[in-house]
Amino acid sequence: MTRQVPPIGSALDTHALQLLDSAHYLHPFTDHAALAREGARVIVRGDGIYIWDADGQQIIDGMSGLWCVNAGYGRTRIVQAAAEQMQTLPFYNSFFQSTNVPAVQLAARLAALAPPGFQHVFFTSSGSEANDTNVRMVRRYWELLGQPQRRVIISRHNAYHGSTLAGASLGGMAGMHAQGGLPLPDIHHIGEPNLWKQAPGTDPEAFGLQAARWLEQALADIGPERVAAFIGEPVQGAGGVVIPPASYWPEIQRICDAHGILLIADEVICGFGRLGHWFGSERFGIRPDLITFAKGVTSGYVPLGGVLVGERVARVLAAGGEFAHGFTYSGHPVACAAALENLRILEEEDLVRRVREDTGPYLAARFASLAGHPLVGHVDSCGFVAGLNLVRPDGSAFDPALGVGLLCRAQMFRNGMVMRAVGERMIIAPPLIMQPRQIDEMVARIRYCLNETQQVLAALGYV
Repeated sequence: MTRQVPPIGSALDTHALQLLDSAHYLHPFTDHAALAREGARVIVRGDGIYIWDADGQQIIDGMSGLWCVNAGYGRTRIVQAAAEQMQTLPFYNSFFQSTNVPAVQLAARLAALAPPGFQHVFFTSSGSEANDTNVRMVRRYWELLGQPQRRVIISRHNAYHGSTLAGASLGGMAGMHAQGGLPLPDIHHIGEPNLWKQAPGTDPEAFGLQAARWLEQALADIGPERVAAFIGEPVQGAGGVVIPPASYWPEIQRICDAHGILLIADEVICGFGRLGHWFGSERFGIRPDLITFAKGVTSGYVPLGGVLVGERVARVLAAGGEFAHGFTYSGHPVACAAALENLRILEEEDLVRRVREDTGPYLAARFASLAGHPLVGHVDSCGFVAGLNLVRPDGSAFDPALGVGLLCRAQMFRNGMVMRAVGERMIIAPPLIMQPRQIDEMVARIRYCLNETQQVLAALGYV
């Protein structure tokens, strides 16, 4: 039977687009039956920190798209750089002793921006592919050193490292592991350094040391001679903006150094200014051997990811003959050209320093003011990520089955604000270009939406 396609005229017909979307587009991480009932939100334009839907509503993008539009929307310079590269050389592969100018220039620029000890880059098209690359790379590293038994990679519960088979296995999301026979073998998970969930009221420094030593216990249980690497996000993003105590990462570093295992910093979210440094590792004093990057490297304008490879690993791989791994789009010239222009903008506008010294502290202060709201419990922030916990007015937790976070998220969208729900935790990661007056506007909208949420919860008898 031939399906009738709804006509779409010169003016956007939101309902027609929603019908087409439901008929043909399978969305990521989506219950498609529920989406078909409710209809997708059709986003049509972006400028600065704002996006607009097909009905003309202006929305503050408090999540930078998906943690990635660091330089904001409407950057014609990035568009022009990509367009010019498409006219010159839209694509060529990096196989068979070939390269291209933007890929070479970007690799050199990233090496200059990276923490000390990083001179090499392996390009992919996403953070998921980059973490798959990490698995291949660390196992190849130990094979070349004559220790092929070192295959186990340790990660953390509630971590997110992508949705490919290897990326999802590295991540610690129970919902992902429940489908498709995950995780893959030789991936082990320990607890996350989540003070507000696991040990509220505990001294943060003591808890940070305790959480880090879960890695030491895992090494003892598995056998350190079998462990290849530990992987972690400096701040866990999709897990709910989990900011570790100051004592956590130095102890993780000590344990990795003591046992000689590789340390992978997944900087897909934390890199390129998000935490007020070019890389979040610098914020926490981490000395990784490999750094995963994506998202903010192009501000999301074109897909690009990769791995910054420290010299400890690079020297061994370079001496080991062919590394049988790669992608058609590794070092894609258009993506690399867009990234170069994006990095120039971040530098010229001093956005990384501004987040560290000016707008980040201002966001922290203004966001902390929400702690006085009856529905708000734990509040914290780091650079340009922040989160708050939704609680009952008496401070007790909501039953997760009530879906209070989703109710709150719906109020946010309804009133022109993107704020992500992770259970009962509401999180933001706004564009780095946000000015103090726009931070004020965002916090005001969040407060208004919290008031609206409280009214809805009261009408439902939840508070």
